[in-house]
This record gives sequence, C-alpha cells and structure tokens, in this order.
Amino acid sequence: MAATNTSIPLGELGAGQTARVESFHAGRGLVSRLAVLGFLPGQEIKMVQNFGHGPVIVTVRDTRVALGRHEAEQITVRKA
Repeated sequence: MAATNTSIPLGELGAGQTARVESFHAGRGLVSRLAVLGFLPGQEIKMVQNFGHGPVIVTVRDTRVALGRHEAEQITVRKA
C-alpha cells in the first residue's frame, strides 16, 4: 500500500478512500472530457467502487461518475 503523501493512479485507490486530483497523463480529448466532469487539479474525489478490474465509480462534486480502467489509470491522485 502506498504512503499517504504518495501520488498514485486513481485506479489504485480503494473503495471508500478519498484523494485529490494531481495531474493527468492523457491526450487533450480525455483531459477536456475529465475537466467537464469535474476532474480538475486539487478537486477532492471519493472512490465508490473499485473491484481491481473493469470500470471504477467515483464521486466528484457530489456526482457519481463511472470511468473505464484505462481512463482511471491516467489520472494521478494524492490520498487525503
């Protein structure tokens, strides 16, 4: 398990854990789509469901958002 102050891909966050968005490792199209959904640097998010495979469900700005595993791996977060 990563230390609290370590940056990790969103896909590694466990259910019930919260984190803050740090950066993106994706193309402009995906980064733009994520920004529209509320994924901005510094924004707090909470992992709702992560089975370790398949899509993840997170809460961002009081809205549940489903992301594909590949998308989630391109978002770097820091545990809160």
